[in-house]
Amino acid sequence: MTPRKNAMPVPALSATLLDWYDHHARDLPWRVPPAARKAGIRPDPYRVWLSEVMLQQTTVAAVRSYFHRFTTLWPSVAALAAADDAAVMAEWAGLGYYARARNLLKCARAVVADHDGRFPDKVAGLRGLPGIGPYTAAAIAAIAFDRAETVVDGNVERVMARLHDVHTPLPAAKAELTALAAALTPAARPGDYAQAVMDLGATICTPRSPACGICPWRASCAARMAGTAPDLPKKTPKKAQPVRRGFAYVARRADGAWLLETRPDSGLLGGMLGWPCSDWSDVPDPAPPLDADWSRLGAEARHTFTHFHLRLEILTARLPLDAAPARGQWVPAAAFRPASLPTVMRKVHDLAAASLRHD
Repeated sequence: MTPRKNAMPVPALSATLLDWYDHHARDLPWRVPPAARKAGIRPDPYRVWLSEVMLQQTTVAAVRSYFHRFTTLWPSVAALAAADDAAVMAEWAGLGYYARARNLLKCARAVVADHDGRFPDKVAGLRGLPGIGPYTAAAIAAIAFDRAETVVDGNVERVMARLHDVHTPLPAAKAELTALAAALTPAARPGDYAQAVMDLGATICTPRSPACGICPWRASCAARMAGTAPDLPKKTPKKAQPVRRGFAYVARRADGAWLLETRPDSGLLGGMLGWPCSDWSDVPDPAPPLDADWSRLGAEARHTFTHFHLRLEILTARLPLDAAPARGQWVPAAAFRPASLPTVMRKVHDLAAASLRHD
């Protein structure tokens, strides 16, 4: 892939962006700022890895508080590896894509068991760890170890599409955009450069209303000159997502305890605590956890997963102290934290809680 001609040669483009980054880098809790990096302070691979896993399919704003809690509770990969699974899953609740949390523990334990508590410093070694794919491996290698790896997320794809005025729609354009990004990756300061391109996309070359007038690459941006920047990158229209339905059963015992169950490790919300549910399908079969006088709440919890929309009809019941469910466990009121539930289960709680208030 031969990059399109620009007003500046490739080395000048990279140097210009690094100079911009030195003055405008975002202040992020997992980042070593450029001045500190130049002074010899090295990023902690654990913090880089943790942030990259958390940031998948999630915004920086949403991740900040989670990152702070995780690094306070588990300040090192060894501490996380020794953590209780349920505690980690509870702290992850709300971030979504819960397979990431399960792989987080697997990866931490593999680093401790197989690598003496040190992350591999090259892509090949990082790819051998649970839950680390091509993007995450490249990001850790570049940011934590200053390897000259090409790091391409959604921000970088957008910047490359505009810089080179690429009209091929995503995802078909991924290979082309990655090659264009690789051509710009410098041998010097590749970790800072990787973060600089992502910062450029997050703060200047934004999806809507890009701030082209203050962009360090404005003189070389083919899409700005063509007037097409706001329309790029183009994307293939997504297919309409199907709707699945189910029943969620919210029961409270006479002493205020709630009936909850831990979902199977595999599948959606694997290993997470939640309300007993039926299957999630086009026509779900009711599956109450015990015989009771279930009342329809008259409201449904709505949530969107990656590939489908979910509608959960909520049924509630008050139960005596000797109620013996076929599945799940009673969680005392004092030990119950709605915040430990995944988002869809928290939505169910918020709708049902008032009808089961324990006085």
